[in-house]
Amino acid sequence: MSNKFLAYLEREHSRLERAVAEESRKLRPDSAELKRLKKLKLAVKDQIAGWRSHADLYAAQ
Repeated sequence: MSNKFLAYLEREHSRLERAVAEESRKLRPDSAELKRLKKLKLAVKDQIAGWRSHADLYAAQ
């Protein structure tokens, strides 16, 4: 299950990355929306790092 969840998180991170890029390309980007998207993207990145370190701990045992 953790592999599926990690794959989901990676897809979500990619989706958020595309959303940030799309918003940034607009003639008048919404700064509040960009801030929200970047915050979500960072939270997902932190979750990915946590899952990977958790997996590394179990792999080392």
